[in-house]
Amino acid sequence: MTEAKNLWGGRFTGQADETFAEFNNSFKFDRRLFSADVRASIAHCDALFHAGVLTRLESERIKNGLQTLLKRADYDKKYFDELNVEDIHSFIEARLVQLIGDAGRKLHTGRSRNDQVATAFRLWLREEIEDISKIVGVLQKSLTNAAEKQKNAILPGYTHLQRAQPILWAHWCLAYFEMLERDRERLDEVWRRVNVLPLGSAALAGTAYEIDREEVARQLGFEGVSANSLDAVSDRDFAVEFVGACALIMVHLSRLSEDLILYTSSEFQFIELSDVVSTGSSLMPQKKNPDALELIRGKAGRVFGHQIAL
Repeated sequence: MTEAKNLWGGRFTGQADETFAEFNNSFKFDRRLFSADVRASIAHCDALFHAGVLTRLESERIKNGLQTLLKRADYDKKYFDELNVEDIHSFIEARLVQLIGDAGRKLHTGRSRNDQVATAFRLWLREEIEDISKIVGVLQKSLTNAAEKQKNAILPGYTHLQRAQPILWAHWCLAYFEMLERDRERLDEVWRRVNVLPLGSAALAGTAYEIDREEVARQLGFEGVSANSLDAVSDRDFAVEFVGACALIMVHLSRLSEDLILYTSSEFQFIELSDVVSTGSSLMPQKKNPDALELIRGKAGRVFGHQIAL
């Protein structure tokens, strides 16, 4: 009979307990926090050293061990599949103890899973927001390029799919530029609320160790530290805001896609799609199907669903 250790040190045995252990397991999806959690652990290690909890030798061994974990994860594609653990935080601790021995267990001093998870999540999400904003910026650049190339082209403007007033193609492109500009502003607002350090809040009421939270925040690039420990470990407002911002991005991408789908149809014939974003039909070879645009519209629903679920 297999035996699995849970987050709080107890053990599951038997079929029912194995089922619960599987239900309780988040490792399949929270492994994406690996790099963020390791980097936060390195900063916490420095804080423990400066607080006099760790000796210099212990601190160096722990930090070197954590850096080794980062390197191994980069080149070993099966690195995350070799241990049966509940979550990414248990995985890192187990790997560190394997590597440097019991000194690795001291890393958890002065922190709880609560502020550890909250810190890794904020670090990871902060970088995801930056990446998404950059990608949206690339699309904005594409729209301005398209507007510039055909700045004198005229097409009908529509209300209720009825021709209303003539507009410039450039005007149409820049309408979506403005939508995406608001999207990036919303991402920036969420980023500012994400960029607050919860580490040092411990389980809910802070830690007794003299950890310099401001220095940890500077090391990890946070703009400040959380003002209230109870709020810091329970707050997930920023996650709801982030998914909401992403949902609006998908609304705009869906609108853009639908306009282009119509404009490329035989009935409109305003533009022609390249082979990169369209496919032919095996039954009707004269057709160019805007599959990529349809997929964008379809995938929007997944983001809306995540927003409601969260």
